[in-house]
Amino acid sequence: MTISMVFRANSINHTPSFPNPTKTHFLSPQNLLHFYKKTPLKNHIGEFSCSSPGPVVVGLAADSGCGKTTFMKRLTSVFGGAPKADHNHQNPDSNTLITDTTTVICLDDYHLLDRKERKEKGVTALHPRANNFDLMFEQIEALKHGFPIEKPIYNHATGLLDPPELIHPPKILVLEGLHPLYDSRVRDLLDFSIYLDISNEVKFSWKIQRDMAERGHSLESVRASIKARKSDFDAYIEPQKQYASVVMEVLPTQLIPDDTERKVLRVRLIMKESGVKNFQPIYIFDEGSTISWVPCGRKLTCSYPGIKFFCGPEAYFENEVTVLEMDGEFDKLEELVYVEGHLCNVSTKFYGEVTQQMLKNCDFEGSNNGTGFFQTLIALKIRDLYEQVAMSNGVGDGVGVGSLASTK
Repeated sequence: MTISMVFRANSINHTPSFPNPTKTHFLSPQNLLHFYKKTPLKNHIGEFSCSSPGPVVVGLAADSGCGKTTFMKRLTSVFGGAPKADHNHQNPDSNTLITDTTTVICLDDYHLLDRKERKEKGVTALHPRANNFDLMFEQIEALKHGFPIEKPIYNHATGLLDPPELIHPPKILVLEGLHPLYDSRVRDLLDFSIYLDISNEVKFSWKIQRDMAERGHSLESVRASIKARKSDFDAYIEPQKQYASVVMEVLPTQLIPDDTERKVLRVRLIMKESGVKNFQPIYIFDEGSTISWVPCGRKLTCSYPGIKFFCGPEAYFENEVTVLEMDGEFDKLEELVYVEGHLCNVSTKFYGEVTQQMLKNCDFEGSNNGTGFFQTLIALKIRDLYEQVAMSNGVGDGVGVGSLASTK
């Protein structure tokens, strides 16, 4: 008989899933059994069968309002698989995105304090005290080993914790939120990680657009919110970028002197050259060289102020990295294939796949600048990483379109 293990949050009152370290829950087709053991679970993982191999786990760290939602759309578009429409029938306020291939877990679900409790204790959601890292680690570790979990739900509408939802291990598990790289135990479970590093000038512009235009907040409330979060952001969120496999910096353009509109962006993709298994940095023309490139205007249509690329080696938190930079915007997405043709290590399955993905998702934010372009490139690299892991584990199926082979 196959026995499946389900890791639960014991209640919605924020207690870790194993307050008694000798108790584990198993779910059989007939009934729920309680098995008591004297040693930690991790020593006994191999004794129990699970329904599928564990997933590749990806962490995406960023502050609120920094484009995580749009990034997730691009990632799941590249990975393929239709959204599972019946999932949110369990709870329409679930934050979890599930497709045939991918599950995206919002780490807000591991808030230890609800909105009222945070206000009473004077802490923000960014502070470690407001989050249950023990439960986060236990449940992500369980998914990593191929076991389902019952994950809590943080209701953004009410600010409360709702009853938990059942999550099965997918092929690709994405952890998006404020703290995927904060706890070293969780960090060690990640196969790949991304940090979205949005400059203060651009972040303020984006939050005004989102909170004022879409949520009806006043300019004063937006400023107050940013100020209230800044010290915790500096202490607990920003330091995570040193651990990321890839950092995507979004900065004001250097092509327009004294630009104040923040509509044209300079985006830098900072990629570690070593220490990330199954990953090789993307570069232009010649690996290891320092390249400054202004594309031919007859082949890539660009309005003022034009477009400029840079690529070269740098040091970042004492790590050797390759930096790919794009400053400016392009007007015609179909012409992006010209730029794509000059990139190496892109992990596409056919010539023009990057451009095809950009055209497919042309309505997404950032589709005319480096944010959308680099998000798509990262998604392709993660797909390639998954397929390398799947092949090494003897799992023959890939994700997305085409064969396992890459063209570049």
